[in-house]
Amino acid sequence: MIVAVALAWLAGCALQLQQAELWAQGVYLAQGLAAALVLAVSAWRAGRHGGGLALLLAACVATGALAWAQAGLRGGARVALTLPAALEGRDLIVSGRIIRLPQVDAEGLHFLFAPDAARSADNQAVTLPPRLWLAWPRDGAGPPPRVLAGERWQLPLRLKRPHGVLNPEGFDAELWLFEQGIGAVGSVRAAAPTDPQRLDHPRWWRPDEQLDAARQRWRDAALLQGGGPDVAGVLAALTVGDQSAIDSPGWALFRQTGVAHLMSISGLHITLFAWLAGGLIGRLWRQSHHLMLAWPTPYAARWGGVLLATGYALVAGWGVPAQRTVWMLALTVGLQQLGLHWPPLLVCLLAGAAVVALDPWALLQPGFWLSFVAVALLIASHPPQVEAGPSPSRREQVIALLRSALRQQIVATLALAPLTLLLFQQISLIGFVANLVAVPWITLVVTPLALAGLVLPPLWWLAGWALQPLLTVLGWLGQVPMAVWTVPAAPAWAAALGLLGGALLVLPLPWRARLAGLPLLLPLLWPAIQRPAPGHFELLAADVGQGSAILVRTATHLMLHDTGPRYGQDNDAGQRVLLPLLRARGETRIDSLVVSHRDTDHVGGAPAILAALPVGELRTGLEPNHPLRESTGPGDRPVPHVDCEAGQTWQWDGVRFEVLHPPAHTWQHGLKPNAMSCVVRVQDASGHSVLLTGDIETEQEKALVERLGPRLKSDILLVPHHGSQTSSTAAFLAAVQPKVAVAQVGYRSRFGHPHPAVLARYAAAGIPVVRTDHCGAWIQQDAGAWCTRFVRRRYWHWQAPALSPAGGAVVASP
Repeated sequence: MIVAVALAWLAGCALQLQQAELWAQGVYLAQGLAAALVLAVSAWRAGRHGGGLALLLAACVATGALAWAQAGLRGGARVALTLPAALEGRDLIVSGRIIRLPQVDAEGLHFLFAPDAARSADNQAVTLPPRLWLAWPRDGAGPPPRVLAGERWQLPLRLKRPHGVLNPEGFDAELWLFEQGIGAVGSVRAAAPTDPQRLDHPRWWRPDEQLDAARQRWRDAALLQGGGPDVAGVLAALTVGDQSAIDSPGWALFRQTGVAHLMSISGLHITLFAWLAGGLIGRLWRQSHHLMLAWPTPYAARWGGVLLATGYALVAGWGVPAQRTVWMLALTVGLQQLGLHWPPLLVCLLAGAAVVALDPWALLQPGFWLSFVAVALLIASHPPQVEAGPSPSRREQVIALLRSALRQQIVATLALAPLTLLLFQQISLIGFVANLVAVPWITLVVTPLALAGLVLPPLWWLAGWALQPLLTVLGWLGQVPMAVWTVPAAPAWAAALGLLGGALLVLPLPWRARLAGLPLLLPLLWPAIQRPAPGHFELLAADVGQGSAILVRTATHLMLHDTGPRYGQDNDAGQRVLLPLLRARGETRIDSLVVSHRDTDHVGGAPAILAALPVGELRTGLEPNHPLRESTGPGDRPVPHVDCEAGQTWQWDGVRFEVLHPPAHTWQHGLKPNAMSCVVRVQDASGHSVLLTGDIETEQEKALVERLGPRLKSDILLVPHHGSQTSSTAAFLAAVQPKVAVAQVGYRSRFGHPHPAVLARYAAAGIPVVRTDHCGAWIQQDAGAWCTRFVRRRYWHWQAPALSPAGGAVVASP
């Protein structure tokens, strides 16, 4: 019954997380009270008359309904703490405390802020959400001042509601913000009437503030004393759980070699720590006769190990793997204390239910599933214990230990491969070999030295020295051809079969039953990919923020028009948005990468795309000396470059592509980059067409109208220059006559795109405008068009009031 009730709790929470909109809080409250009443009656009847199938079913349904209700109530309470729309973009003076670890990068400082008072520029008090995510950018005067977790500051801020890019696949930034309880994001204003002021240090009587401050000091010391940036970042992650200290190239290497799970505080680290701590406490406890009489040594050792492991998990940031381990340790020790011997799988299930009870949204984190599934399958695949014989020799014990470690690595590799493919669409083919080296070295050498550095800082240097050879070996392994297997996103039925197949392969079953799992993996490993029929094309306007990126896919070819913006020194739309999107769609090659012009919101992701995928040709409106023209692809193979020139045409699968602008040799005229935008028109066999415009402005629109006239007519128009006042003239719109226009813009763009006057022109012409900040990625196929923000809609997502499910068009609204 415990198993059924725990599974019902998890199912109820999981179903609630699929809601696109929350119900009224009163509905959840009534549902929870009714479910609690049914549970109480079921328990009473079971106590008096014994259990039965009907009572078990009633208890499970009531538990699921209660889980759904509590998750809905908590979700509604969290949604209600979002920044009011009226406060977006206003200048505010806010005082509050820095919580958790501030993050420092090339762009400045990022940190969580808990406000305790706020006023507007006219000195009116305002109410803010309890948590803000703030950026303190570098300015001409240099980097921001050093801040310490727990300090109280007064800051001039400008805030907006949580909003992130949303595409068919990829990271859900709004979910991450929601999980963290962040109700607004914003930045510290550099040129403000009131300068930032430090008001107070961490309060000595607040253990949370003192812990955060200590974690930051340890993190900073590890970064300074651990060696080079690649080594020190890993030590900071292993010591205090700050994964942001590892740079993007480092994470790329760890994912490629399949060891990314080791570069944070894992359950294995905490379990080893608890075992060592318990052994030390037991040894010390036995030194005191009074202590042994007061409490038996085994109890002290077990609970002391759990207590210290909990402290370690808190220092590490209390992530899902840490929570899982602490709950499992606590349940195991508690059952031993009561003389109960529950199966380890049941303990794992109850730990998962406890984690979800505390944080329902943990179910949406990949770490939750990787952590619990790995432990559950390792437990379930363990062979039956044989009766004890003669005591083995030391040599036999070592051999048995090595066999057990090898077997566990095989089980983990096979069992987690389907889940990893489902979550990330890729898996490391060299991960098994890399983990054979990395798991014992990180667990038994690097992590203990890094933790000892908390007490004896010089040991961080020794930990870094021990880590460097491993990074070198991983670098060699990462250069192995075909080191990573990438698959498209699979449908739900294929994912379910693949997970079942992976489980069958590792469970202690007869080999015939195990081998039955192999065919079940095939739909996940090689899912069917839907492509347009010959003579047709599919268009996807990616949501990349303030920038442009358009995918045009025919039956056997792909064109990418622009690559989105560069968000920061180590962060761009190519690696953050487009590559995950392309992998999930099963794209392994780009036949033509068109870069309209050199502005960073169009070219920012190009280096990452070129480095990751084979590109047939690079067609650009770049100046002759631009370094991107000499790009190389994977394996340092040169990518052929073609200048965008009006009159160029080609056909793919019955779909015609034509470059309309710029004229040949335009760079000799000294025009600005926007005027050089590569304009491409695509038309299928049935006449359906799209016009991709880049950042052309009034003069270029006029020239196109005069030169081409009716030939500009297209069904879909990419709004020129994101809706700037310099573009979208009435004459140009009259010539194109689009049925729909797509504006790729960032939420509350600092450029004011799309401009209200431009939106008014589209409205006057009767042209609906789809805005990617309202719609997310916009997809157009033969079956119709839709917004990703409607298809993937969940209650934590920002939603535009005018969003329509019928095609997803968002009519002009500033």
